[in-house]
Amino acid sequence: MKLTKRLHSCVQLEKDGRVLVIDPGAFSEPDAGLGADALLVTHEHPDHFHEGRLRAALDANPAAQLWTLHSVAQQLAPAYPGRVHTVGNGDAFTAAGFEVQVHGELHALIHPDMPRVTNVGYLVEGSLFHPGDALTVPGVPVETLMLPVHAPWNKVGEVIDYVREVKPAVAIDIHDAYLSDIARPIYDYSLEALGGAPHSRLAAGDTAEV
Repeated sequence: MKLTKRLHSCVQLEKDGRVLVIDPGAFSEPDAGLGADALLVTHEHPDHFHEGRLRAALDANPAAQLWTLHSVAQQLAPAYPGRVHTVGNGDAFTAAGFEVQVHGELHALIHPDMPRVTNVGYLVEGSLFHPGDALTVPGVPVETLMLPVHAPWNKVGEVIDYVREVKPAVAIDIHDAYLSDIARPIYDYSLEALGGAPHSRLAAGDTAEV
């Protein structure tokens, strides 16, 4: 697959002429979902779910479909009958030719006084795992781990331990809009030196074969 990093937690995957986009949220480019044959959304927070971006993608391609959890699906399903699918932990499906497995149930804890929303991660083609906003360990081999490096709910020690537990062939940064450029070398060094797996980060628009 060809991976294109978009802003924040949005990634685009291409295979056999088909395009799958994960989490085109409010922090991603306004056109992040356009051109997608399939869209996946991990949870309802606005930096991952932007209704306008999803509607634009679904309107631009009448064959495009969306897979997501109930809290997001219910907001879009009435306008796109038969094109919005609700998924949960343990589900498996084919989206525009991509084989997808669903892992996880809850968003990471931000604070005990804040209710936890649902969150799912997606394992695409048995190879690339996007966990959304959780440090979900899928329990299966992962070649490419999309790694949430900086968020209100994590710290770098937890991110390092997550890489160690998943043991991917490579970890590539996502959830990075909160992280300033001046601090990036600290994270790069820590993850590369202590994570136990090769670590990479891509600027928005950069691509890699995965």
